[in-house]
Amino acid sequence: MLNIFSWLFGLVGLVIVILGLIPFIGILNWLALPFLVIGAILGFLSSSTSGRTFCIIVLIVSVIRLFLGGGIL
Repeated sequence: MLNIFSWLFGLVGLVIVILGLIPFIGILNWLALPFLVIGAILGFLSSSTSGRTFCIIVLIVSVIRLFLGGGIL
C-alpha cells in the first residue's frame, strides 16, 4: 500500500518536474522536491522498491535541473 502512495507522489512530482523543464519555469522544481522526498520516504517504508526508485530518479532529474538553472531559472 505504501508503494502505491509512493508511486502517486512520484507521478505528481514528475508532472511538476516536466513542467519545470521549460525555460523560465524552473522554479517549479522547488515545488516538486517535497512531493518526491515524501514519495521516497514512503518507498523506504514499503517492502517493494519500485516506488522508491522512481521517486529517487525523478528527484535526481529535478536537482540536476535546479543546479543547471542556478536554482531559479
